[in-house]
Order: sequence, then structure tokens, then C-alpha cells
Amino acid sequence: MKTTLRQIAILFIVTGSVLCTSVQQNYAQNTCDTLKETISSLPGVSKVERLKSEAFKDKYVLFVEQPLDHKNPAAGTFKQRVFVMNVGMDRPTVIVTEGYGAAYASMPRYREELSRILDANLIFVEHRYFLESTPKPLDWKYLTAENSAYDLHRITELFKTIYKKKWIATGISKGGQTALIYRAFFPDDVDITVPYVAPLCKSREDGRHEPFISSFAGTKEQRAAVLDFQKRILEKRVTLQPKFDSLCIANKYKFNLPLENIYDYTVLEFSFSFWQWGSPVSGIPGKDASDDQLFRYWIRMCSPDYFVNNSPTASFFVQAARELGYYGYDTKPFKGLLTIKNTKGYLTNLFLPEGSEFKFDKSLYKKLKKFVATTDKKMLFIYGEFDPWSSVKVDEPKNDNVVVMVQPGGSHRARISNMPDSLQNKAIEIIKGWLSE
Repeated sequence: MKTTLRQIAILFIVTGSVLCTSVQQNYAQNTCDTLKETISSLPGVSKVERLKSEAFKDKYVLFVEQPLDHKNPAAGTFKQRVFVMNVGMDRPTVIVTEGYGAAYASMPRYREELSRILDANLIFVEHRYFLESTPKPLDWKYLTAENSAYDLHRITELFKTIYKKKWIATGISKGGQTALIYRAFFPDDVDITVPYVAPLCKSREDGRHEPFISSFAGTKEQRAAVLDFQKRILEKRVTLQPKFDSLCIANKYKFNLPLENIYDYTVLEFSFSFWQWGSPVSGIPGKDASDDQLFRYWIRMCSPDYFVNNSPTASFFVQAARELGYYGYDTKPFKGLLTIKNTKGYLTNLFLPEGSEFKFDKSLYKKLKKFVATTDKKMLFIYGEFDPWSSVKVDEPKNDNVVVMVQPGGSHRARISNMPDSLQNKAIEIIKGWLSE
């Protein structure tokens, strides 16, 4: 039986806002069902499910069927996980080009920075070969930057049939790198690109990170404090190695090298991790700290599980070895304290899955470097001043439409929202100005 408006009004007087809320929820659900049906009807889209959200009116998770090799459809397909968060068809759309897995996007409170600033719709794309977007069987040869760009192109084309206002591509770290890759392969897919802390490495062990850490990050006194801590950990190997071994055994960590070598690598990694995450030098244990205090701080800052041979981010290391590049370690300050002779080739020795060795291809680096230097597309790069990844940031652009902003004293956590007010306002002004054109 249908309920008339008059009946609703009478019931509202009797029951108060409870009924009103119920009616609004039913109406909203009907509206959401329509959007769900629209998304479900898109070619190659399947398993559309509604999710809870505290930040968006509507939120869905779905899968898009993608070619393993976009230039060779005969190679087969896989399903790529995508999250859709809806504000309205009259709003711009942000596409997050995640570089890893997308599990955190399922959280009800999740909202990406630009979508919040601009009150924009959000399309969140999990990177191929991560979590739910991993092909089976797994063949590493299809994990290329070009294929990942084509993945994003296909998803953008699908959802532009729904969201017709301006589009912004963005991502953090490897996701920021992916946003740059996407723009370089498909310059006209989006209107604006905002990569956060995006590296542009030229080789498997780039060589620019180490001098950055030793000579630029922080102050001279702060760098000396970090180096001193690393040396103390190595000098106390006799008492700390047993603690280290027990930790690894208790957690069932498996490595490709002996534990004494992993001890070395965890010390070498400490300085990179310290500056990457903007840790305070005041937190480093003092000279009178006990072995337990030193050990707990070291492991909290830089856990050996990063070096396990069955890393959940193995797909990233394949990409780093093949096209994206990575960083090396400077062993010179620790002469006589290490059990390893050198760290050359450590990416292969520690991280690459068995049978996945690749020769590094520099052509992607050249393509991206040339693109940034010559494009007039609207791009805003955000970096942290003392983040080691800033040692391989994009070069100073030659076009006014390509802007690089560096957070003073910042780390890999640099975002528009934690910039100084002047830079924050400038970044938002630039993006909104571009949107209004």
C-alpha cells in the first residue's frame, strides 16, 4: 500500500524524526541502487558491492576485467579492484593511482586529501599484481609501467561516462610515480596531475640517495647523531645479535641471507627510514642507554621484516628491478663493522622472487624525464625537503603549468594539508585555478 504525503506528515508528528530519518534513508538507498546499477552496467565491471562510508554519500567496491597485456589481448585477462566514492555528478573526480594494494581504501573513514579539499568524487585503483588485483597464474612479464598506465586509461574511460566534470590524477610515493607514468602515456586523460613524493630513479641503485642522506638531510649535527647511533648498534653486535636472532626466529622471518647479514642491512636501512619518515633526532637513545633500550628503538624504527624473502610487496621489487629503480647503501662509514663486503646487487639477492631476474630498462626514466621537461600539462609535484626520495625528485620544470613545491624540513609524509600556510594556500589556489579554466 502506498503512503501519501499527508500520511507521512501525520506520522511524523506522532513519531518525530525517527520516521523522517527512515524515509530519507530509504530514498537514499533507492538513489544509490540506481548508481550501483549504472556502474554494474559498465563493460567489464563485476561484483559491485556497496560499502559503508563516513566521508561519502555512496561508496562501492568492484572489479574491472583488464587485459594482462594491453597490446596482446590473447595473453588473457585479470580482475582489478576499484573503489568508487560518490559525491555528485556536478563535482570533479579524483582518481587515485595507487602504487600498491588498496585495502585501506575500504575503511569507512577513508578520504583522500584532494577529494576532501575539492569535495570531489573519488575513483581509487589498486595497482595490478597487488592484493586482490593479482593475476593467476602469476607471470611477471606483464607487470610493466606501460600496462599499468593502460589499466588506468581504461578505468578512466569507463567512469567518464558517469563523471563528466574535470578529472585529477593523484597518488603518494609509488602511487605518485604511477600518476606521472599515467600522464606521460596518456597526457589528455585527466586535466590535472598531483603526485606526492614521487621518485624518478635512473637505475636499480640510483646513487643519489646515499650522498643526500650523508650530506643534506637535516643539519650536520643531526646527521652525525644518526650515524653515531648506527655505529653503536654495530659495535654492540655481541650483545644485540642474539636479541636480533631471537626476534627473527620468534616471528618466523625467512631471509635469503644469514641473520648476521640481515643485521647489517637493518642498520644500513636505519638512516634511510629515519629521514624518510621525519623522525625526531631527540628520540635517539642517549649514550647511557641500555642495550634493551637501543634494541627496542632500533627495531621500532627499522624492523628486519622489511628484508624477508616472501615480502607482501614482492611485486614492487620486481618493478624496481625492471623499470622503476631504487636506492643503494653507503657502507664506507662502517668499515670494519659489517659482516658483508658490499651491498651491490642487494635488490636481487634479498628481494626478487626466484626466477624473476630482469635487466634494468632505462627507457621509462628517459620517457618520464623528457615528458616533465617538455609538457605543458597541468601538474603539481609535492615533496618533503629531507625525504631521501627527494634526491630523485623531478627536475625543475621549464613550463609554468608544471609546479614543484617542497615542504621545508618535510619528509615522505609531505602533503598539502601539512604544508606551511603560505604554501598550502598557494597549492590550493593553483589547483582551483586550473579547475576553473
